[in-house]
Amino acid sequence: MNMETEAELVYGDGEFRIVRRGSFVTCAVTGRKIPLNELKYWSVDRQEPYADAEASLKRHQEAGGV
Repeated sequence: MNMETEAELVYGDGEFRIVRRGSFVTCAVTGRKIPLNELKYWSVDRQEPYADAEASLKRHQEAGGV
């Protein structure tokens, strides 16, 4: 039986709050599963997680950032 479930989080400045328990979140850019203990990148404004700095930068650029 696979107990792996996706968590639901609220992303804040420097921390996140768990709304629904789970073992991972899905990167908004790559679709890759990110274990919660490895989650380091997210957007407070867009409320979405990123697998790594490259994915975070890509989304920032797509959204019109410099």
